[in-house]
Amino acid sequence: MDLNQIETNLQNSDFQYRLKAISALKDYPPDVAVPLLIRHIQDPEFLVRTFVARELGRQKTSESFASLLQIMKFDNTPNVRAEAANSLSLFGGVSASHLVQTFFRDDHWLVRRSILAALVEMNCSEEVLEVCDQGLMGDDAAVQEASIDALGALAGSRQSEAALSKLLTLTNSRAEYIRVRVAHALKRFDSPEARDALSQLRKDTDHRVVGAAMEDLLKVNWNKFQT
Repeated sequence: MDLNQIETNLQNSDFQYRLKAISALKDYPPDVAVPLLIRHIQDPEFLVRTFVARELGRQKTSESFASLLQIMKFDNTPNVRAEAANSLSLFGGVSASHLVQTFFRDDHWLVRRSILAALVEMNCSEEVLEVCDQGLMGDDAAVQEASIDALGALAGSRQSEAALSKLLTLTNSRAEYIRVRVAHALKRFDSPEARDALSQLRKDTDHRVVGAAMEDLLKVNWNKFQT
C-alpha cells in the first residue's frame, strides 16, 4: 500500500481501513511509520490501538519506546496494555524494569500474564522472581498459575534455588489448583528436595494433584509397556 493510500485510510471512519493502514506501515522505515502510528495511540477503536502497539514494537526507536510506555500506563483496555507490554519486551533488557513496574501497578490478569511470559522469554530471572512474588500474593487464579509456571521456568537459572524454595512452600497450599501447578513446575528441577515434594504430592487428597504429580511416571510406564 502506498503512503498516500495509508494516510487516506487512517482517516477513514471505518476502523477496518485504519487496521489495514496500520498493518501496511510495517513495510516503511521508522521515520515514516512511527509518527503515523503515534497519531493513533488514542484511536477510539481498541483494535486499532492494539495494532498500533504491535507495530510500535517493530519500529525500535526512542519515540516508539516512549509511546509504548504511555499506552501501557494509560490505555483503558487491558488487551491494548498487554500488547504494549509484549511490544516493549522486544526492546530487550532496557524494558525489564518498566515491565516490572507495570506488573506492580496494573493488576489485570491479562496484562500480568503477558508481562510474566515476556520476562521469562527475555531470561530476566531476577525480575521473574520479583513479579512472581507479587503475583502469588494476589487472589487472581490465572496470575497465580502463571507465576508458578514462571517459577518452574527458572530451573537451571541463577535464581533456580530461590524459585524452588518458593515452590516448596506452596506444596501445602489449600488451593487444589495451586498444588496441581506446583506439581508440574517441580518436575523441571533435578534435586532431592523437588523429588521429595513430588513424592508427597503423589499422596495428595485430591486426585487431580495426584494425577499431575504422577503424570511423568505414567508416561514412562506406558512407554515401557508399548516396547
